Amino acid sequence: MNLADPQAAAGLRTPIRHQLFIDGRFVDAESGETLATLNPHDNSTIAEVALAGRADVDKAVAAAERAFPAWSRMAAADRGRILLRLADLIDANTEELARLESLDTGHPLHDSRMLDVPRTAGCFRYFGGMADKFQGDVIPVEAGFLNYLLREPVGIVGQIVPWNFPLMFTSWKMAPALAAGNCVVMKPAEITPLSSLKIAELMSEAGLPDGVVNIVPGLGSVAGQYIAEHERIAKIAFTGSTATGRRIVQASAGNLKKVQLELGGKGANIVFDDANLAAAVNGSAWAIFHNQGQACIAGSRLLLHEKIADEFLDRFIALAGSIRLGNPLDAATEMGPLTSAQHRDRVLSYVAVAREEGGELLAGGKAPAASELARGCYVEPTIVRVKSERDRVAQEEVFGPFVTVLSFRDEAEALRIANGTDYGLGSGLWTRDLQRAHRFARDLHAGMVWINSYKRVNPGSPFGGVGRSGYGREMGFEAMREYTQVKSVWVNVDAQIPPWYPR
Repeated sequence: MNLADPQAAAGLRTPIRHQLFIDGRFVDAESGETLATLNPHDNSTIAEVALAGRADVDKAVAAAERAFPAWSRMAAADRGRILLRLADLIDANTEELARLESLDTGHPLHDSRMLDVPRTAGCFRYFGGMADKFQGDVIPVEAGFLNYLLREPVGIVGQIVPWNFPLMFTSWKMAPALAAGNCVVMKPAEITPLSSLKIAELMSEAGLPDGVVNIVPGLGSVAGQYIAEHERIAKIAFTGSTATGRRIVQASAGNLKKVQLELGGKGANIVFDDANLAAAVNGSAWAIFHNQGQACIAGSRLLLHEKIADEFLDRFIALAGSIRLGNPLDAATEMGPLTSAQHRDRVLSYVAVAREEGGELLAGGKAPAASELARGCYVEPTIVRVKSERDRVAQEEVFGPFVTVLSFRDEAEALRIANGTDYGLGSGLWTRDLQRAHRFARDLHAGMVWINSYKRVNPGSPFGGVGRSGYGREMGFEAMREYTQVKSVWVNVDAQIPPWYPR
């Protein structure tokens, strides 16, 4: 397959953007280096994308610095209107963006159309509306003084977006940063940069001033590392693995930049014996198999009350086996390929680990047999009954369509197992008992808890974790706080201050 074929096969109407976006223009990398971005359905080359190095990051930072004074001082309502125009343009380009995202990541086209693109537009629209509504405070202090707080933009913000939801995470990171008046240098994952670059094109069309957003695809070890340590970047926001998050923190120490981390997860999904079993089976499948399990909030640890464990598993295994794997651009596909061959191999390596630990493979655990999928990065929905909650596969983030199963006897055991990892991003439970639901919502070690549902997100609802799942929050008012800093202003209105050193 040559470089022109993927675009035609995917039904894309406009050229695929493959250059860096700096100071309002698409440009080649200073080094001239490129990296192939591959279609995970068959590992063919989609495009050769410019590979940013340190010199390109410096250019992006300089462009952001030039743009910052005017952008940060622009009326908040005017910044908001640009973001609202961008949201409308994303809606108008839904099909193009959905096809590009599916081609580059392996997301089923149905998911990209119905979830990724609408969530992206919705996030920009939410923060476009938020821009002129995020207010400071007046603090009641002693008589005669007025003390008020200003919320000011941080400045130049570095953002690193992962490969699992590149389009959506571009909006989660950029929208609050821009609404608050910051300028951005963003590095999308080097293997999935295409939708972020398309968003840059739409930003220019929406009227975003040159230099406010700069997008520099590059290797994490080069461009990502340099963004994290750059002396003139005031904040870094990163979504990715916990191991990389630690390196980000270390690199940020040079200028003590503000750090926001959304890291890994090992979500417990608890099904009690009073649950609506049909809803719990379907919701639990969504929790782990949506986007091929490549989600930090995936419900990857299934905890089943012993009274309903067998019946639940019978239904769950049957549902997993019925999920239609196939070309993500096929509208009938329910599960596409994992995003890279390297990651597919990593996920499959955990099947061997599970067997070594004495786990029982209940479903999947291999690539599908269909010949039309043989060149791609596919893994069947995989279900493993583990011997212990301390097994590696029950503790480490697999990040694929791979779920572990354990039974429990009572609430105390369920809570102990659920809280028995170092992660703390999302957890869920299925029960009709309202008191139990609220007890677990209080006691689960997680930044988010879903009751009788899983993986619900909304631009107004804070998203983030605790423990090794990171700190800081995406979305909602919390995100605006993440992208601003507080200035306390004291005004002597009519206070009479006796001299401290009378003479």
